[in-house]
Amino acid sequence: MSGVIATSCWAKTTADLVVTNGYVLTMDKDKTVYPHGTVVIKGNKIIAIGDKHLAEQYQAKQVMNVEGDIIMPGLINTHTHVSMTVFRSLADDVPDRLHRYIFPLEAKLVSRDMVRIGANLGNVEMVKGGVTTYADMYYFEDEVAKTVDKIGMRAVLGESVIKFPVADAKNADEGIDYAMKFINEYRDHPRITPAFAPHAPYTNTTETLQKVARLSEQENVPVLIHLAETVREQQVIAKRANGLSPVQYMQSIGALNSHVVAAHMISVDNKDIETAKQADIGIAHNMSANIKAAKGVSPALKMYDDGLRIGLGTDGPMSGNTLSVIDEFNQVAKVHKLVNHDRAAMPPLKVIDMATMGGARALHMEDKIGSLEEGKLADIIVVDTKAPNMVPMYNPYSALVYSANSANVKDSIVGGQIIMRNRVILTVDEDQIRQEAVDYTQVVKDAVIQSGEKVL
Repeated sequence: MSGVIATSCWAKTTADLVVTNGYVLTMDKDKTVYPHGTVVIKGNKIIAIGDKHLAEQYQAKQVMNVEGDIIMPGLINTHTHVSMTVFRSLADDVPDRLHRYIFPLEAKLVSRDMVRIGANLGNVEMVKGGVTTYADMYYFEDEVAKTVDKIGMRAVLGESVIKFPVADAKNADEGIDYAMKFINEYRDHPRITPAFAPHAPYTNTTETLQKVARLSEQENVPVLIHLAETVREQQVIAKRANGLSPVQYMQSIGALNSHVVAAHMISVDNKDIETAKQADIGIAHNMSANIKAAKGVSPALKMYDDGLRIGLGTDGPMSGNTLSVIDEFNQVAKVHKLVNHDRAAMPPLKVIDMATMGGARALHMEDKIGSLEEGKLADIIVVDTKAPNMVPMYNPYSALVYSANSANVKDSIVGGQIIMRNRVILTVDEDQIRQEAVDYTQVVKDAVIQSGEKVL
């Protein structure tokens, strides 16, 4: 069992934390690997990375000897709706689920309390699955921000903007006003990036999308949006914009730029992909949610190979049912092999790159996170290599993609702070958070029963 010990007094340089004796996957430009590696942290940043001898050069307050486990960048979930954990497993197979079931359920139940309870639960799930940064789109995002701050994660949080009345705004303009207040409150937070989140092109007007685009440029904040996701979206936009695709429409109205992080991008052709690349947008590939909803398979492999900014996402826990990016790995690799009729397509290295540097690039944060390099923020996870499902480990990338699951994540460090050690979260009370979510299920059940729906 690995432990935290003090270093002896002969070390030459001071540091706060040394993570050593691990199989280090840096995910840097050259995909450098240190089979017996060390990562040195001071403050919130990595100050050195190298082989096992590096540890001897530092005197650190703490040393984590991980005994051969994988040391790698924290995973990045580029798209989710974290607070929807409280709705997980409801109406999983209902057709037209978003409009028939989810929107009406949210109209009854979304509140500050519900958002806080769901976000707390989702944060715990993500930390235990190796996610250190996530991008979220929902309501009352200031409540989500409080939960992120407390647990110690990093997040891009988008306040929803949508044309019909919702829990925290009567219309899109009120949603924009709410978002602006949120942005002003959190713009200087070290781990939270506030954002606009217009739900989708078809659920907002052209004027709203253009207003959000202008404000995002003015405030220099991200815009999180569902794009090219559904048949309904294609039909509405084609009618609105003389047959244009959603991507071409967004470009035509001046709302497609480097601030945009587009979730899904399923129904896109080569012209759309080139337009997205020229606009320098980020893309969130949500494999499990997309295939569960039978929406199709995004040409994510082509977008990755063409150099677009593409990372992995889980979508909300009412869509893909988990917030585990690790559990996306297997499906991303295998489904792209299937649709491309090529066993060699989407190899493990590409999947891990998408989950780390790809996600960082999608969020335009590649200068800060996504790889283990000197000067970058110390967002690091340790993955167990001694669990039965991980033995033997001949190739760490293959082991992560085809063998690992979220329970194999042992330790999590965000900004140099250990927030999980040996699967125990150190910053929040996991049992209390879980119990509060369990208690809330009765509220959800009562609302579903009152609505007359038979799907629980």
